[in-house]
Amino acid sequence: MRGLTPEMLLNAYAIGIFPMAQSRDSTELQWIDPRQRGIFPMQNFHISRSLRRKILRRPFQITADTDFAGVMAGCADRPETWINPEIETLTRALHRAGHAHSLEVWDGAELVGGVYGVTLGAAFFGESMFSRRPDGSKIALAYLMHRLRVGGFTLFDTQFLTDHLASLGAIEIPRAAYRTLLAEALRRRADFNALRGEPVPQDVVQRSSQTS
Repeated sequence: MRGLTPEMLLNAYAIGIFPMAQSRDSTELQWIDPRQRGIFPMQNFHISRSLRRKILRRPFQITADTDFAGVMAGCADRPETWINPEIETLTRALHRAGHAHSLEVWDGAELVGGVYGVTLGAAFFGESMFSRRPDGSKIALAYLMHRLRVGGFTLFDTQFLTDHLASLGAIEIPRAAYRTLLAEALRRRADFNALRGEPVPQDVVQRSSQTS
């Protein structure tokens, strides 16, 4: 679609669809509306005992909205990606407008993982994540879930369900059920930046159910 604006993109999210490109070099966007939608139930994020121990050891530093461009670049840094220049430009514009956010995982001065997404009302639309260290993306999602809970979000949309996300508690729901949750979330207000100061690892793990 030519002439797509950040405002049009937000309107698309509000009706339950999202864009993807066929490849990095594609000049066309496709609008996706899955029959089955992946979501994280807000109170059902699974942290295994081994991941819990790792989070409590604080192997990485966690920040939010410190390097949005770096997180997007990390997510696109793979042989096949749906993030083309138009999506990158539009999403970075949403970030500047306060509607897109990132969570970063650092090993010293090196960005080793992260996740980004779009926010609207009390909905967080997870777009992509990357990891350059073992468990980096799992740790990023755990800290992100904590931040969303603190901020009053009621919907964490993962778009699709993968084995990786399912291991952390994500599920699939039918399109109609998703749109009901989306409508409810859009009527609410949430704040991605409600969490002040450095996140406390004990707070991140205490409200999550454990797996073996």
